[in-house]
Amino acid sequence: MPIDDNKKTPGTAKKINYIREKMPVQDPSKRKNNFEEVALGYNEETAKKEASRCIQCKTAPCKNGCPVEIDIPAFIKLVAEGKYDESIKKIKEKNNLPAICGRVCPQETQCESLCTLGKKGEPIAIGRLERFAADYEAANVPSNETKISPSTPAPKVAVIGSGPAGLTCAADLKRMGYNVKIFESLHASGGVLRYGIPEFRLPKSILDREVKYINTLGVEIEYNMIIGRVATIKELMQEYKAVFIGSGAGLPYFLNIPGENLNGVYSANEFLTRVNLMKAYKFPQFDTPAAMGKRVGVVGGGNVAMDSARVALRLGAEEVYIIYRRSEEELPARKEEVEHAHEEGIKFKLLTNPIKIIGDSEGNIKEIECQQMELGEPDASGRKRPVVIKDSEFTIPMDTVIIAIGQGPNPLIPQTTSELSIGKHGNIVTNEKTGETSIPGVFAGGDVATGAATVIKAMGAGKIAAKSIDKYLH
Repeated sequence: MPIDDNKKTPGTAKKINYIREKMPVQDPSKRKNNFEEVALGYNEETAKKEASRCIQCKTAPCKNGCPVEIDIPAFIKLVAEGKYDESIKKIKEKNNLPAICGRVCPQETQCESLCTLGKKGEPIAIGRLERFAADYEAANVPSNETKISPSTPAPKVAVIGSGPAGLTCAADLKRMGYNVKIFESLHASGGVLRYGIPEFRLPKSILDREVKYINTLGVEIEYNMIIGRVATIKELMQEYKAVFIGSGAGLPYFLNIPGENLNGVYSANEFLTRVNLMKAYKFPQFDTPAAMGKRVGVVGGGNVAMDSARVALRLGAEEVYIIYRRSEEELPARKEEVEHAHEEGIKFKLLTNPIKIIGDSEGNIKEIECQQMELGEPDASGRKRPVVIKDSEFTIPMDTVIIAIGQGPNPLIPQTTSELSIGKHGNIVTNEKTGETSIPGVFAGGDVATGAATVIKAMGAGKIAAKSIDKYLH
């Protein structure tokens, strides 16, 4: 929908503001030494100003970019009117994890990328307003949620995994009136939200708050339940009428280069799990350490790589490098996270490809050998393909290397459920429109089906599966 500032009816039109309100953040020189949240959030005045920028277009293209189908213009209008408690109710009609999504969802490539104002200026800060509404509710609105108890005996549904897909599917099913139990393999809920995302991006108190809300709906979570070991899918189906698998992507990928078995090489999965889930950043208050050298290299360019690099800095590393084989333009990480990394002093070794990790006589990392790259023609992903520059090898002194090049679907359930159809990358094959698997009554979604993706896409898959389970059980 084009915007024409010149066609204004006297007394009815308002001046359009194309500049969004800035997000206040911790000073980089201070935050790189602590694990407190970097982004500080809008206050009421700033939130109302930002929400008032929304022109409430009739076509509402932003809604088409939301995997969980939030009525974005409606909740923003309520914020602009100061009706904050109503705005969060509007969001929660579709999204059970608004404080999380407002912090970690890549709005810039989804809802905000379709915002009409973005055609001539800066789009509405939809994610920041969602975060504001959720945080305002937590600080000011007493919880009045009560457990949803079906009036008649309802079918039982099992949900495997308490990550974003599982939590969303379980909450939606509970609202539909089903008896829902989540089986979580770890001792704490949240999946990747807990073990993968650092405290300075997603405080665990926020995660706990969101999970507690889902608990108040009547969703039960049973911990330390490794499905595939404690019980199989076939055994669950004897008690439950349907099963949703949302076990995530916990299988780390490696480079398969010499030296990856040296002391001081981590997968990003192990490194971030130690820090986030096991609280290594509070060692020795907590028992899990995370040994960290003075010079750290993080291989990869996504959000997990940025998280790993920024965590390493906070754990005491003096120099931290992002080693990435393409240019900064091709970095898959969120722009905001890249900017924060630059501000904190992370060094970017771009167009650089590791080929060997070299150790000393005691098996510890000494340096990493790399090749210089240049960009060629676009590959299947649409990004320019990195090409090796001949005779360009060089080394970088290094004490610690973290491999952050992605992870695959958790293999345990596929390995113990022969009837499941599995893709070539170990993913559970599903009907993308319904979440159905090759086993009647068994559905799947999120990273276990797609491979590692975003939190909000996993939540969208959970919503799709909940609707499909409801249809299946009827």
